[in-house]
Amino acid sequence: MPSFYNGAVEIAYLDEGEGAPILLVHGFASTKDVNWVYPTWVSELRKNGRRVIALDNRGHGDSAKLYDPAEYEIGTMAGDVIALMDHLKIERADIMGYSLGSRMTAVLARSQPQRLRAAILGGIGIGLIEGGGPGENVAAALEAASLEDVTDPVGRTFRAFADQTRSDRLALAACLRGSRRLMTRDEAAGISVPVLIAVGTSDEIAGSAPALAKIIPGSQILDIPNRDHMRAVGDKVYKAGVLDFLSRQK
Repeated sequence: MPSFYNGAVEIAYLDEGEGAPILLVHGFASTKDVNWVYPTWVSELRKNGRRVIALDNRGHGDSAKLYDPAEYEIGTMAGDVIALMDHLKIERADIMGYSLGSRMTAVLARSQPQRLRAAILGGIGIGLIEGGGPGENVAAALEAASLEDVTDPVGRTFRAFADQTRSDRLALAACLRGSRRLMTRDEAAGISVPVLIAVGTSDEIAGSAPALAKIIPGSQILDIPNRDHMRAVGDKVYKAGVLDFLSRQK
């Protein structure tokens, strides 16, 4: 698995296919494989003539594990994506995130629009601005001695997922505490690149997609029918909608 260093932090990534580049940024407690490879995003995008790059976010997968929440400030995490583009000498790309990855993508769309052709915000709606989703309850669940010690239902879900993926739970807890800074309405309103907001209609974590679309100028909505936060990722409606959106970008 290839990797590079952004400062002292080693970041693992994959780089497959040929064509216009698209970067994929996974969600909290996930990995590039769980979020993008196993649900066949990488193969589908390659079949559609794309060069596909996906990283393991710091604290996740095969990337470096850090235990200071300050190392996971959302702008710092988003900076790993730009550092990877620089490492691969990619000037401009489409970027698709999911959940935490979408919050990172939104930061880049706002702060470095010249590096993005388009942004796809999967698994995030007005939660980008108003918050919600995993909080201190999940961090505590990750730090608990065992799953049996966790009573909070959301905490149990994330703890079970972290155990299933054999994640470094203490690194994830630090990531959760460090990356919670929300985007302001003014920041979101300042996003100028084309944006697709893709959220499952049963997703109770992301927040309203229409509410966010009202704030980001010109943004489009893709409803993923009858899918919650965890099950929307591999949905065929999601894939078809993203491919259609990408085909319409210049």
